[in-house]
Amino acid sequence: MAAGDSSRRGTATAAVTVPAVALSSGKPMPRVGFGTATATLGQAEGHAVVTEAVLRAIDAGYRHFDTAAVYNTEAALGDAIAEAIRAGTIASRDEVYVTSKLWIADAHPGRVLPALQKTLENLRMEYVDLYLIHHPVSLRPPEGDEAASAALVVKKNLVAMDMKGVWEEMEECHRRGLARAIGVSNFACKKLEHLLSFARIPPAANQVEVHPYCRQNKLRELCREKGIQLCAFSPLGANGTPWANTSVMDSPVLKQIAQDRGKTVAQVCIRWVYEQGDCVITKSFNESRMRENLDIFGWELTDADHRKISELPESRGNYNFLVHESGPYKTVEELWDGEITAGHCIPTALVSSD
Repeated sequence: MAAGDSSRRGTATAAVTVPAVALSSGKPMPRVGFGTATATLGQAEGHAVVTEAVLRAIDAGYRHFDTAAVYNTEAALGDAIAEAIRAGTIASRDEVYVTSKLWIADAHPGRVLPALQKTLENLRMEYVDLYLIHHPVSLRPPEGDEAASAALVVKKNLVAMDMKGVWEEMEECHRRGLARAIGVSNFACKKLEHLLSFARIPPAANQVEVHPYCRQNKLRELCREKGIQLCAFSPLGANGTPWANTSVMDSPVLKQIAQDRGKTVAQVCIRWVYEQGDCVITKSFNESRMRENLDIFGWELTDADHRKISELPESRGNYNFLVHESGPYKTVEELWDGEITAGHCIPTALVSSD
């Protein structure tokens, strides 16, 4: 079935209205977003599958969409939004909130603006609502045989980011109106404080792994103090991806809470993140699950539920991809500033040490 096939909406139910939160710049961000990162970074799914998933998400009520240059889903997302406008599902581009991210190979002075312009070309949009530095590290461009490698991250090519130079160019993107807000992703406290020490325009958001097994209390406290919105990715642990944290969906504690509330483990996780005051990026291309993931309003977790979750051991799924003996972060402790340093390491062809 074609992405724009009107029969797609034949069984649609009423769309959910998602609350939004004001940021330090730009328009309010819907508190629940739809993610487009896949385990194969878009290769297995293809353009049409991603476009169709986004169209179904729009039907369900999602208005916040998260992509990145490295996900290979920007063009599909842009096509879906254009189709939704043509179909009248949404009135205009202004009805959606679009986040994209600067990949580490472009996190160098002189490469930021061209990278965002390429993102906008992919999306076929004049601006993104939020543009994030994807990771607090840079990557030397591949040379020779490396350029043909399947690896996305060649660890020996990791280098320290010129954070001041890169952020100045992020600020220029904001001043030009190409990014209505700018922010960061995967920044722990020390790195965020370093950025704030010279930023003329402070980051509006910090997108990091957050779920009941990676609660980020220290980082959340700093973000609140500095007026930065914390945004959660992998709220369900991202099972099946190279960055998975398998503790979450298999948790006996979360399964019991879900049974007590008459909800699913996924709904408990998303609701828990929501109750922390964070925005949360969910990801499922299955229509029933994408609707289930929006069914987190009109009920609450109990104090006892929160107490049980607060006692769970913490770990990361997004753990040591950017750690290497020759790189700027030689240990997990250095990468994450000593915050939540236990983690899961899943071998993947996307990352190479050589």
